[in-house]
Amino acid sequence: MKLFTKLPLVALLAILMLSSCSTDSIDDKVDAIELNLVTLEAKNIEVEILNLINDHRLSVGLNSLNDMSIVKSVAFSHTDYMVDNHEVSHANFYTRSNYLKENAGAKKVSENVAFGYSSAEGVVNAWLKSESHKANLEGDYTNFDISAEKSEDGRWYYTNIFIKK
Repeated sequence: MKLFTKLPLVALLAILMLSSCSTDSIDDKVDAIELNLVTLEAKNIEVEILNLINDHRLSVGLNSLNDMSIVKSVAFSHTDYMVDNHEVSHANFYTRSNYLKENAGAKKVSENVAFGYSSAEGVVNAWLKSESHKANLEGDYTNFDISAEKSEDGRWYYTNIFIKK
C-alpha cells in the first residue's frame, strides 16, 4: 500500500530530472565558468525543435522567434557542459544570461534544458506539458536557439535559450 502513496512522488522526481527551465529570477549558486563560444552548423533535430516551437507559438497567436548564432553558441557551451558532467542543470545560468545581455543586446533571458528525449517532438511535447517550460516557450521573446548534443552513451542533452532584445 505504501508503494501506491509514493508512486506520485517518484513520478514527479522523474519529470523534474528529465527537463528543467530557468529565468533571470532564479539564483545561480554555481561558480561562473568561461564560455567557450563556437560557430556551429544546425543539426536536423535542432532545426525541427525550433520549427516546432515556432509552429506552437503561431498556433496560439504569438510571434515567431528568430534564431541567432550567438544564442546557439551560448546554448552549445552549456549543453557541452551538461554532457561532460552527465547531468541536466542550469549551472552557470547567470554567466550565460549576462553574456547575452552584454553581447547580444538581450534585455531578458530564459532557458529550458532537458535530456534523454530522442526526438524533437518528444522534447518539445515534454516542455509543453510543463507549466514553467511552456511559459518560456510562450514568453515575450524575440530570438532563440538551441543546442542538442549526444553523450557517449547515446543520450541527447538539450539547451534552449530565449532572449528578448
